[in-house]
Amino acid sequence: MVTTTPDATAAIAVNRFGLGKRASEPFPAEPRRWLLDQIAEYEPHPSAFTQLQTTPEIATNYADDRQKLQALAGDERIALQQELNKAARLLYRSEIEARGLNALQTPTPFMEALVHFWSNHFAVSADNPPMLSLAGAFEREAIRPHITGHFTDLLFAVEQHPAMLIYLDQIRSAGPDSPLAARAKRRNADKLPGINENLAREIMELHTVGVGSGYTQKDVTEFALALTGWSAGRMGGKADTNEAGVFQYRPGLHQPGDRLIRHRVYGATGEDQAGAVLKDLASDPATAKHIATKLCRHFISDTPPHAVVNRVSKAFLASDGNLPTVYEALVQAPQAWTSQSSKIKTPWEWLVSAMRGLDYPDLGKANFANLLDQLGQPVWLPRSPAGYDDIAASWLAPDALVRRVEVSQRLAAKADRSLKPQELADNLLGNALTDTTATEINRAESIQTGVALLLVSPDFQRR
Repeated sequence: MVTTTPDATAAIAVNRFGLGKRASEPFPAEPRRWLLDQIAEYEPHPSAFTQLQTTPEIATNYADDRQKLQALAGDERIALQQELNKAARLLYRSEIEARGLNALQTPTPFMEALVHFWSNHFAVSADNPPMLSLAGAFEREAIRPHITGHFTDLLFAVEQHPAMLIYLDQIRSAGPDSPLAARAKRRNADKLPGINENLAREIMELHTVGVGSGYTQKDVTEFALALTGWSAGRMGGKADTNEAGVFQYRPGLHQPGDRLIRHRVYGATGEDQAGAVLKDLASDPATAKHIATKLCRHFISDTPPHAVVNRVSKAFLASDGNLPTVYEALVQAPQAWTSQSSKIKTPWEWLVSAMRGLDYPDLGKANFANLLDQLGQPVWLPRSPAGYDDIAASWLAPDALVRRVEVSQRLAAKADRSLKPQELADNLLGNALTDTTATEINRAESIQTGVALLLVSPDFQRR
């Protein structure tokens, strides 16, 4: 294993575990302590988000707008629909800008990186108007407040958030023998309500035990039946008595009876039936291994050593999923501090680290959301519940690198004219700066070219 000097260790802490060094800030004197202290210092509700709407506010407005839309026809309906779509896009952009601003200003960049990790692990995709409006609120409400607690609490917050229930088509999932289905049968309805297995499948496959852990299609179906009734209040065009935009258990949708899931019987306890399944999944050894593997893949390498995965997995199980304990096991693992930087920054990570490195105090006129679109990683838009890929090959396509060159030139053109690119490179990368990159920067014909070369250098693009 390659050993590292103290200076290199500080650079690893800032660039591998954090969001990249700000030019105006020193490297941490005690890198591991600096990372672990952030757990206690973490603020789940930073000031960048204070003006944003809550999910109940968003849901109420959305439902009211849908009612107005249904009352119109023809050109008036089209005009209002266009107006509502524009408003949803503006709300989505405002969430992205707030997320970006917080990433630039946060005093706890390791914790912010963990927010981004968990948000991608529990991915939703903003590919329709309600999800455009809710994706940012989902991260603020379900992810941020729970990353320093127990995994079980994070899991419940995620699976019961209206954004996840809507994204995975859970809110109308009804058992074939539910009271709702019985009423539909009595009136000979053309279409009977039915179950939707999306949420059950993704909880097992992506959020907890993972593929290859031994569950079957029958387990997914049984879990989906247990989940019937998990819904959200008033997201459609018709008003009801439930509060908008909050988790609601609807007994009329629930499939009665016991459920057999992964060789365990879960009694007919209504809402708590699915909750009991979720608790068991959260504490399962397969979940510990799945989460440990993804954390180590994200922060260490695309193929993390078995020893470090086992270390983090054991910490998860021994602490009953206490996430700070899990993070400490990761940070204290010797394998996390090798000098070889094998991870390629995603477009989000690269852009944030570039702007931090250039000491952007805020987003200014950077067109932050547009830059991320150009770079190929629009926020909360992975188009899949699996989230964005977390391996280098997904971000190394030639056209993707060309886009980074273009954006680096735009950022460099706005950089401080008094910058000295070589000094900036030393400042940001420390011992991670290679002779090859230093030579290329020194040969640059202008300050802007030198800065752009730094930002697209392998040294800067890796973490």
